[in-house]
Amino acid sequence: MATRILVVGLGNLSHPFTRHSIGQLALDSLATRLGVHLSADKLKGGYSAETNVDIDGRPLNIALYKTMAAMNISGPPVSMALRKTTRAPYSLVVIHDSLEHKPTVLSPKFGGSANGHNGVRSLISALGTKEFHRLRLGIGRPESDVAGYVLTRLPNHERQFWAPDGPGLDLVWEHILRIALQIDRPAQ
Repeated sequence: MATRILVVGLGNLSHPFTRHSIGQLALDSLATRLGVHLSADKLKGGYSAETNVDIDGRPLNIALYKTMAAMNISGPPVSMALRKTTRAPYSLVVIHDSLEHKPTVLSPKFGGSANGHNGVRSLISALGTKEFHRLRLGIGRPESDVAGYVLTRLPNHERQFWAPDGPGLDLVWEHILRIALQIDRPAQ
């Protein structure tokens, strides 16, 4: 049986291409790279796609998902998507923005606190656990007006970095593959 993972991109659909929606940008790029189209899925409250890939002779089923809900209340729909796909929080990979990392830096993390990120806080609350994978994409931190900063559009060079053929997406894919190889349990 194939290993299953759920990859979620956090952001706000109402603010595409902004720093706060970099997780959704990366997810869209990943869907393009994998040759799948994210379709509206009312049962999961978002947009989803699924595909199978082969990793060194091991089958991997990847479900991609982004919620229609605002980031700060994304926990319940992500929890629902997880129940309908992998069921196990350790097979969840969440891609999101990080003020604590410089632009174009990817920092993986498993478990731990939300570090002030309201979208991750919502996920932890809805899932009842911190035990899931996170790929934190750096957006840098301004000296003031964080709320305004995260809602500004990403500079073109950063959008290109996380584009389907960009070096940032290569990093995202490498980390997803590492996570998939760590997961011992096959899909149920």
